Amino acid sequence: MKQKILLVACILFALIMVNSGLNKFFNYMPAPAPSEEQMKIFGALMTLKWIIPLVAIVEIVGGLLLAVPKTRALGALIILPVTVGIVLHHLTFDVATIGIGLVLLAINVWVIIENKQKYEPILK
Repeated sequence: MKQKILLVACILFALIMVNSGLNKFFNYMPAPAPSEEQMKIFGALMTLKWIIPLVAIVEIVGGLLLAVPKTRALGALIILPVTVGIVLHHLTFDVATIGIGLVLLAINVWVIIENKQKYEPILK
């Protein structure tokens, strides 16, 4: 039962990440109006022309890897910096909307814990 719940959680997580990554390329979902402080940060990020596409690629690749049980451990490691960034962003700018970020981080950490035996060779 636990494995089925994890599978469903990973597929939903993957769908969110792939959708978010694709939206960075095709801009099909309207974004909420950012604050003035957020506009400054987004403006700075836009001067680095490579950062948004890089995050989008990491979201897409990490999400796809997370959806497949055989590659889930790798996908969890690849997507972890993005989920930490999501939580930190919401902590900084909009604590009221941090819920989804915490859920994504919890699923990510759960996948890492469930696959800890696969990481042991890396740590030796």
